[in-house]
Amino acid sequence: MTPMQKTGLAAWAGLLAVQVLWYSLYAPVSIPRWVAFALTVPPLLLPLLSLPRINRVLLWVGILSLFYFCHGVSEAWSSTGDRWLAWLEILCTLLLIGALGASVRRRG
Repeated sequence: MTPMQKTGLAAWAGLLAVQVLWYSLYAPVSIPRWVAFALTVPPLLLPLLSLPRINRVLLWVGILSLFYFCHGVSEAWSSTGDRWLAWLEILCTLLLIGALGASVRRRG
């Protein structure tokens, strides 16, 4: 496993941890906590189905992380109380996409 793949997997775990932290402790008041949790956490668990192939896992998580990047930017722009979690979400997605791009570029 290359260092970029390890970085990508760590960013994936960080993104998952941010979602669990956000919707278990800092749930938005507009929707129920379980709905927000059900919409954000299971998509991040789907790439576990192809776990032996690290490049495929990083590809799927990289594609999924575009949604989380948009969510983080919109929350960082509009929310005041959860802004630090939004910045963590943005940081994890950028690390994930950067690691995916660097591993593909290095391999090619």
